[in-house]
Amino acid sequence: MQNRWVRIAFTLAASFALGTGVAAAAEEGGHGGGAQEVHWESWQAGNEVTNTASLQRGATNFVNYCLSCHSMKYMRYSRMASDLGISEQQLRENLIATDAKPTDYMLASFPEAEAVAWFGKVPPDLSLVARYRGTDWVYQFLKGFYVDKTRPTGTNNLALEGAAMPAVLSDLEGVKAAVLGVGVSAHGGKRVERFETVAAGRMTPEEFDGFVRDTVNFLDYAGDPSQAQRRSIGIWVLLFLMVFTVFAWMLKKEYWKDVH
Repeated sequence: MQNRWVRIAFTLAASFALGTGVAAAAEEGGHGGGAQEVHWESWQAGNEVTNTASLQRGATNFVNYCLSCHSMKYMRYSRMASDLGISEQQLRENLIATDAKPTDYMLASFPEAEAVAWFGKVPPDLSLVARYRGTDWVYQFLKGFYVDKTRPTGTNNLALEGAAMPAVLSDLEGVKAAVLGVGVSAHGGKRVERFETVAAGRMTPEEFDGFVRDTVNFLDYAGDPSQAQRRSIGIWVLLFLMVFTVFAWMLKKEYWKDVH
């Protein structure tokens, strides 16, 4: 529990740092570059809910970076562990708060009153965010933070203008400034000509991309935990119906042969 509060404090401190020194660095100009225009609205999660290893990594990411503020009120720790092949020992040691039980729901530890004081609102529950918004949108949101000194957090988001959430993954991704173009993109969002690196993160772009995909994969699973099993069963149901159709057609031919 103590470690979770340490993470919250670190996240908030990093967020406000973005609004001062980081924003000033963006004004001076970062380094980096890229194509003439970034088609961020075409970014796709490409996640696979049948990839258990990815789901396990995504669960770890969620617990370490999201659960402090965002609940998952429809998911129990024990159900997650059972579905993802996580032992009870691993669950207790790595994925569960010290004062929680495996049968508890995955609830945020940040008091609502303090969340409102910090962010202006209670952070939303993420149980169904992947179903409501879509996995591609969640992927774009997590990768869409950029420096904006006009915002209280020092950052803004391409997928959600004026997001109250700070760039909690900036220590992994790094901090980037967006060079915005005139007008809007083909999809109606902000037109981004390029990103410029203001501060490097602990991960390479490829590593961070994998981190986000795993996290989105876990959120997709959490929104519908039985979807992989349902799809697997669905294949056998379709095969049965195909075979049954053949026998039904042969039976019909047998019954009607004298009529014709």
